Amino acid sequence: MTNAIISSPEKILNLIPQRPPFVLVDSIYEHSEKEILSGFTVPADHVLVNERNQLSESGVIEHFAQTIALHQGYDFYKNNLPAPVGYIGSIKNIEIQELPKIGDEIRTKIIILNQLMGVTMVSGEVSLNGKTIAFGEMRTIVAKEGE
Repeated sequence: MTNAIISSPEKILNLIPQRPPFVLVDSIYEHSEKEILSGFTVPADHVLVNERNQLSESGVIEHFAQTIALHQGYDFYKNNLPAPVGYIGSIKNIEIQELPKIGDEIRTKIIILNQLMGVTMVSGEVSLNGKTIAFGEMRTIVAKEGE
């Protein structure tokens, strides 16, 4: 199992614009110019845990999006800049095959397909214990100053 590059909640919060109780990433395992591998252990008290003690579909999608934010935030952090605020621009071909349960750690690998003028297009896979449980593509948009 790969050791985390960053797993401190305080450091993670410096890399993303989201704040509790809506944080859905807690680790970075790998980071490069075009890829990131994030992790998230599903807590019992998370707002997006459903009545079956699973992270909801919305939670899986938001975790995917926050992994993109984490990639961008870590890039900004390495350049001594604050994490940018961004938005989901589009979701394409997302398929969720299984929902993680409380205590499960999901890992998401994002590959940057294209970045241009604040718009990032990615493909990614969410896995649980090495098994792919969700995959698809997403486009995010970094907000301009003052938005």
